Amino acid sequence: MKTIALLLFPDVEVLDFAGPFEVFSVAGEVRRPAPFRVITVAADKRALAAVGGLSVAPDFTLEEAPQADVLLVPGGKGSRRLLRDARTLAWIGKQAAGAEIVASICTGALPLAKLGLLDGLKATTHAGAMAELRALGPRIDVRPQARFIDNGKYLTSGGITAGIDMSLYLLRRLTDQALVDLVLTEMEYDWRMRAAG
Repeated sequence: MKTIALLLFPDVEVLDFAGPFEVFSVAGEVRRPAPFRVITVAADKRALAAVGGLSVAPDFTLEEAPQADVLLVPGGKGSRRLLRDARTLAWIGKQAAGAEIVASICTGALPLAKLGLLDGLKATTHAGAMAELRALGPRIDVRPQARFIDNGKYLTSGGITAGIDMSLYLLRRLTDQALVDLVLTEMEYDWRMRAAG
């Protein structure tokens, strides 16, 4: 069973984390034994307010969280504050080093760029944050038109709903199309499978 860790922080975009959470948790509902353990991680255990005021309580603090096999970094207004948060950036860097896969959703690409993890790679982010991504990572090959990009270990997606598409693609990469089909049926989702890279 692989551990999928989703980073949470104040003003995280709801669908950035909830969409991928749904994909991987539904995979465990429609196939047994469950192929994934999906956890949420934040700076502390207190409930935090996502974009729009949704209150979310994480499963683990940064210090308590196990090593993830797949690290998912969502975006949202709060992702810019992460760029100045040395503790969380250090955690992302440490987790990324030990993870099999690191994937960002929306402006979750910005902290990855700040850490230099996307240098020399193709990457995308929310349409409104392309200039920020270029400024943080001059060595990144920024692809504004891509829905999501697979560089092997590192994946990035465009804004909000693109994270669901990338997660379904990643689910297929990690398992098989039969499971993806079951998840799509359960979610009643029209999948836009358009990867670049």
